[in-house]
Amino acid sequence: MFAVHFCSVRQDDCHERFLTRAADAVGIAIAHDEPMMLDPLKVGLLAPPWAAVPPPGYGGTESVVCQLAQGLTAAGHEVVLYATGDSTARVPIAYAMAAADWDRVGHGEVELPHVMHGYEALAGCDVIHDHTLLGPAWALASGYDRVVTTCHGPFSGELRAIYRRYGRRLPVVAISRDQASHAPEIAVERVIHHGLDPVEYPVGKGDGSYLLFLGRMTPDKGVREAVLSARAAGVPLVIAAKNREPVEQAYFADQILPLLTDDVDLVGEVAGEAKLGLLGGAKALLNPIQWAEPFGLVMIEAMACGTPVIACPNGAAPEIVDTGSTGFLCSDPGELVAAIQRVDELDRDACRAAVTRRFSTSRMVADHVALYREMVSR
Repeated sequence: MFAVHFCSVRQDDCHERFLTRAADAVGIAIAHDEPMMLDPLKVGLLAPPWAAVPPPGYGGTESVVCQLAQGLTAAGHEVVLYATGDSTARVPIAYAMAAADWDRVGHGEVELPHVMHGYEALAGCDVIHDHTLLGPAWALASGYDRVVTTCHGPFSGELRAIYRRYGRRLPVVAISRDQASHAPEIAVERVIHHGLDPVEYPVGKGDGSYLLFLGRMTPDKGVREAVLSARAAGVPLVIAAKNREPVEQAYFADQILPLLTDDVDLVGEVAGEAKLGLLGGAKALLNPIQWAEPFGLVMIEAMACGTPVIACPNGAAPEIVDTGSTGFLCSDPGELVAAIQRVDELDRDACRAAVTRRFSTSRMVADHVALYREMVSR
């Protein structure tokens, strides 16, 4: 009912490369002593069916799952990733769906068969780490144990009630302290910030003389605010935004298109080398987020490239950006303009160092392994 394919990279080669990288980074190598002292774990990771792992374009959850899968493997653990068949993460991958189904995001008739097959494929694992919405409900109904779930969305609306019930029966991981604070009645087992491998993010010089907006074309991401503040500061803006869904296209046509002039370069959705090039060349990432975003992966991606972040103090931004060091947190339009004019005061090396110290894949892996071992010991 499901297929399995295996990565072409040998696990011991991955491990050796990862540890070599870690030796060059501050505070990373210590996290990888643990697998050498204890038996490795077999971890099943269940990804949503909406995008491949890693995603070809926009997809924060899938990017994080990829980093976790490859980081666990590099640390000596056995990993099976249940995702869609077009996934290319360098770990063994099981799947029933040949390709991701972005056009039907949130459709239960797509997600439920995916998670049902997923739990069958991962049944022999020491721990199943579920990153879907419906998967934990299926696990509880079917009697699977040693299951942990991460909530990648806000603890609000229907999600608040769902995860309150999940938290009574299995461990729930939050991705920021701010996310957890919005629903104190949810029994959050851990707060584990996202991580990335700094080696995959080359440090740029920031010599492109532009600000960068990178995200989705939606009002809660602050695209309009980015255009207006960059223009007021007299600095060109590059907008690299996902604009595929009807609600995104409507917002663009109504709110953004009328603002476009020669000082705004609209490049569309980017990934891979194109994204890294834009991040490294930007004077700053302009991220005037308008909602309590649970994390904000783009901020640590920018910082990994040495690019400071100018954001609003909403959601997890204060847990990521250190004002005056790795960026500025601005509460109103005037502060955004002033921050843009001061961005050259910031040290790009400090941005990179903050990611290496606090937001690396190895730190994220170590935090999760500690939780997995506690679950197994129970």
